[in-house]
Parts: sequence; structure tokens; C-alpha cells
Amino acid sequence: MARAMFEYTLMVLEKVSFDTTLFCKELQKAMDRLLPFEIEELKIWLAHLFKIQPELSICLLQSKDS
Repeated sequence: MARAMFEYTLMVLEKVSFDTTLFCKELQKAMDRLLPFEIEELKIWLAHLFKIQPELSICLLQSKDS
């Protein structure tokens, strides 16, 4: 079940990656809901995504401020 949540999270983040604000909200939800080892996997996935879409990396700055 946990793996399904992780896969669903990736799918949602991919679908909302066109909108930085929406992406940041969904990323915050993912960080709140995923297990610690899944968050580590998510960070690896995000590193690859940020190379393709660097404008989304603003979410990391916003999450550190809050």
C-alpha cells in the first residue's frame, strides 16, 4: 500500500509540474504523508526533475522558510 502512495505522489507531481504554485502545494502534502525512506526516494526524483524544470526548485526554498 505504501508503494502505491509513493507512485501516486509521483504521478500527481508530474501532472501539476506545469504550475509552480500547485506543484509546491502538492510537494508539501507529499512530504507530510510519505514515509521517511520514500521521502529520500522523492528527493532523488526531484533532483532529476529540477534539472529539466529548474523553475520548480523554488519549492525547496519555500518549504525551508515555513
